Amino acid sequence: MKISLKKLGPGFLFAGAAIGVSHLVQSTRAGADFGFGLIWALVLINIVKYPFFQFGPRYAAATGESLLEGYKKLNKGVLIAYFIITFATMFTIQTAVTIVTAGIASYLFGGSSLVFWTTIITGICVCVLLIGRYKILDSLMKVIVICLTISTIVAVAVAFQPSTTLDFTQVIPNDPISIAFLIAFMGWMPAPLDISIWNSIWTLEKKKTNPSITLKQSYFDFNVGYIITLILGIGFLSLGAIVMFGSTETFSPKGGEFANQLINMYTSSLGEGAKIIIGIAALTTMFSTTLTTLDASPRVMNKTTELISEKTFKRGYLLWILILITGTLGIFLFFVSEMGLLIKIATILSFLTAPFYAIANYKLITSKHTPKEAQPSKSMKVYSLICILILVVFCIWYLSTL
Repeated sequence: MKISLKKLGPGFLFAGAAIGVSHLVQSTRAGADFGFGLIWALVLINIVKYPFFQFGPRYAAATGESLLEGYKKLNKGVLIAYFIITFATMFTIQTAVTIVTAGIASYLFGGSSLVFWTTIITGICVCVLLIGRYKILDSLMKVIVICLTISTIVAVAVAFQPSTTLDFTQVIPNDPISIAFLIAFMGWMPAPLDISIWNSIWTLEKKKTNPSITLKQSYFDFNVGYIITLILGIGFLSLGAIVMFGSTETFSPKGGEFANQLINMYTSSLGEGAKIIIGIAALTTMFSTTLTTLDASPRVMNKTTELISEKTFKRGYLLWILILITGTLGIFLFFVSEMGLLIKIATILSFLTAPFYAIANYKLITSKHTPKEAQPSKSMKVYSLICILILVVFCIWYLSTL
C-alpha cells in the first residue's frame, strides 16, 4: 500500500502529543533514577494501551463520529465523567508543558525571563491554531516529529560509548516514592488514554482535508505514530540511563529549572557540541506538545459541552482556548511552586482513569454503534480484555499501597 507523507495525519499528530512531557520528562527521569530498570514498564504499558488508542481512529473512520458521540450513545454519564476529569487536569497539564518549553527556549536563546518565553510560546501557538487551524497543525506536526525522531536517534548514538556498561536489571519499586513514580510513568506512557478521544477528532479533521483516506490508511497512519512514540520513549529513557543514571544531582520539580538541568547535564557529559542536538530534541518535543494540547483540550471540551447540553456553540472552540489560557496563566502566576505536586496528581489520575477509558472504548467498538466490518477480530477482543484486566490489577495494586 502506497502512503505518501502528505496523507499521513492523525498518527503523526498522536506522536507529537504523546512524546511531550510523558516521554521527554518522565522517560528521562525513569532512565536517570532507575537506569534501564523500568524499560519493562515502558514496553508493557505501550502494549497494554495499544488497542484502546487504536479504537479511536478506528471508530471515527468507520462511523464519521468521534468517540465523544459514541460515549453519548453508550451513556450520557460517561460524557459527564469525561468532562469533569478533563476540566480537573487540563490547566495543570497545559501549564506544565508550556513552562518546560519556555525553560528550554530561555536556555537556548537566553536573555529573557520565563514569563517572556511563556507569553511568546503561548502567543505563537494561539496564532497557529486560529489562523491555520488543523491544516497548519497537521503540517507542523509532520516536520516536528521527523526532526525529533532524527535528533533523538543521533543523541542516543552520541551518548553511547563502547566502554558504556548497560545494566538491564529489572526494577520493581517497593517504596511509596518509587511506586508513585512508576504509576505516574505508566499513566503517561505513551500518553494518557483520553488522548484516544483527541485522535478520533483529529481523524475526522483529516477526513475533511482528505476525504479519500480509507479505513486501512487510518490504521496505517495510527500505527506509524504509535511505533514512533515507543521508539522515542525508549530513546529518552536510554539517554537518561546512559548519561544521568548514577549522578548525584537531583532534578528540580520546577519546569524551567528542570529544562536547564536536563540540557546542562547532557552537555557536561557529552560535550558542548551536544547542546544543539539535545536542545533541538527537547524544544521540538515540548513545543509540539504545547501546540497539540492547546488545540486538543478546547476541541474536546467544546464538543463535550455541545453533546451534554444538546446545543451548538459557534465560537465554543475559541471560548475554551481563552478559558484554557486564563487558567494556565493563573496556575503559572500563583501555583508554579507547586508544579511538581500538581503534575504528580495529574499523572496518577491519568493512570487511575485508564480502565475507565479502556472499558468505554472497548464497549463502544464492539457495540451495535460500530459497523461490523470495523469491529475488532475475536483475537483482538481477547487481547483487549486481557489488557483491561492488567490495567485494573495495576490500579488495585497501587491503591492497596496507599
